[in-house]
Amino acid sequence: AATNRPAVVGDEDLRVEAAPPRCEREPVGAAAAVAVLLTACANQKEPAESAVAKVEASFTELKADAAKYAAQELGDVEKAVGRLKAKLAEQDYGGALQGAPAVASTVAALKATVAQRKADAAELLATAQQEWTELSASMPQLVDTLQKRVDSLSRSSRLPRGMDKAAFEAAKAEFLKVKASWNEATAKFGEGLAADAVRSARAAKAKGEHLMR
Repeated sequence: AATNRPAVVGDEDLRVEAAPPRCEREPVGAAAAVAVLLTACANQKEPAESAVAKVEASFTELKADAAKYAAQELGDVEKAVGRLKAKLAEQDYGGALQGAPAVASTVAALKATVAQRKADAAELLATAQQEWTELSASMPQLVDTLQKRVDSLSRSSRLPRGMDKAAFEAAKAEFLKVKASWNEATAKFGEGLAADAVRSARAAKAKGEHLMR
């Protein structure tokens, strides 16, 4: 027979009714996590952009001189700056902030290398210009003396003792090389290549002095 005893609710039923459904709790937690993440990203964006901009500005200012004085090192630094900019483009602001100091140090090292090599080049140029002044005073006279000797022997019916026609023709060919080397040196100096000009002039002078013996 039916009874009027109140229904007994088991422990399992109590647990189900006591806890709110999952679908009502998880979206709230996920939204909070996204909000925190977005806030963190927003807080890192401006410092990251500023840090990368400073590195890029330093590198851009240095790039022209680096191409001239440190071309090999320039390639490595350029790749490092590119990777840093890629992090920024990918919105990896934390990675960009973390990587910026190391890349900045690399740029600074390249700057120091360029400055040293530039100073060395300036010193070499000053030395070359001084030597060129001496060479440009002596070489024209040497070439002129040799030219007169060659012209004189060419007109003469007799060659000096110990020199036959073959030896004279060989000496004359060497003299033409001396003139060509000196003309080449003069052209290089006119183009601003003082060191190359001095090397060519030295070679010409050595050959010319040998022919004078």
